[in-house]
Amino acid sequence: MDQQITIDAVRAEFARVFKLSDSLRVVRAPGRVNLIGEHTDYNDGFVLPMAIEPQVWAVCRAREDGIVRIASTLFPGQFAQWSLNDKIVPGNPKWANYCRGVTAGLLATGIPLSGFDALLINTLPMGGGLSSSAAIEVATACCFLAVGGLDIDMQRLAAICQWAEHQYAGMPCGIMDQTAVISSKAGHAMLLDCRDLSKDFFPIDAHDVRVVIINSEVKHELTGSKYADRRRECAEGVAKFKTRYGDGIRALRDVNLDQVDESKSMLGDVVYHRCRHVVSENRRTQEAADLLGKKQYDPVGRLMLQSHESLRRDYQVSCEELDCLVEETMKVKGVYGARMTGGGFGGCIVALVQPRAIEAVIDTVGPIYKDRFNRVPTAFVTSAAAGASIME
Repeated sequence: MDQQITIDAVRAEFARVFKLSDSLRVVRAPGRVNLIGEHTDYNDGFVLPMAIEPQVWAVCRAREDGIVRIASTLFPGQFAQWSLNDKIVPGNPKWANYCRGVTAGLLATGIPLSGFDALLINTLPMGGGLSSSAAIEVATACCFLAVGGLDIDMQRLAAICQWAEHQYAGMPCGIMDQTAVISSKAGHAMLLDCRDLSKDFFPIDAHDVRVVIINSEVKHELTGSKYADRRRECAEGVAKFKTRYGDGIRALRDVNLDQVDESKSMLGDVVYHRCRHVVSENRRTQEAADLLGKKQYDPVGRLMLQSHESLRRDYQVSCEELDCLVEETMKVKGVYGARMTGGGFGGCIVALVQPRAIEAVIDTVGPIYKDRFNRVPTAFVTSAAAGASIME
């Protein structure tokens, strides 16, 4: 369905799928794009995400039999069902494991839950690095809140959704995605400290600058070994830094670049480069947030490019398609900066662009990319959106 769908449209879609149209509740959970700060969240570092306009809608209707039954417009004809009275285990269809995990996480807190029928209506690309999985998790949680008249601390809810992704989808993600989906502020980027979960918000004036996202249409699968390998390599680095510098080193957040360089021989080549990315990315992210708040977009753009180069060379999570999109986007006059965003190995790039340059970016980059890779990239422009909410 189109990004600009209305509440009436999603209610009508629920009625078509479930043959029910009364007592409906509607919730929304946006996707997110990370402007800078990649692979730092699970290292207790800093990230600078914002919620985006594409989102997951969920229309739900309470049930009295303890059954949760969910369908998705992305998978027509598939229904996932489980009971609140039984042990909830991962199963098929696999897309519903995000929802199963949230259910189990909420039940484990002792919160009294009611069953429901729900339809997920997704305007986010799956596997694009825009937190479609976190949006599904949060939308599911909001359905439970809506039908049960429940209230819960939002950061606690983010932690439950993160746990669900770890335990039921096999993805050892950091806390950024769920926090951004839940807590973002319209018109602002959020600097999140992933250690203490403190948040600072920096305005993004849509009259001055717009965010353009281009999907490479290369689907990533982060539940495999590559993501886990990066986490393991970072943990290996932390263990070695502790040996050298003491127990005050709890995460790569606690290491500076001089220490990384001093420890190169001890770390080994691969772990050295992984650590160098994370430590330098933390510094870039904090600088970018400060500069964004001052509307100094040129240096923010340079930091974005440095981030992409670090992800490409040190962390090795980019790919030829993402590199091409960044390179060609940067050739367009009026683009401040561009970089891959998300876990990598495919997905999207994000660019900070002058409003007058948007059309040129889309018209120029798409044909070049298609000629080179025989794929048509999907591009869209977004403002910074608000976090998840119960609409009615």
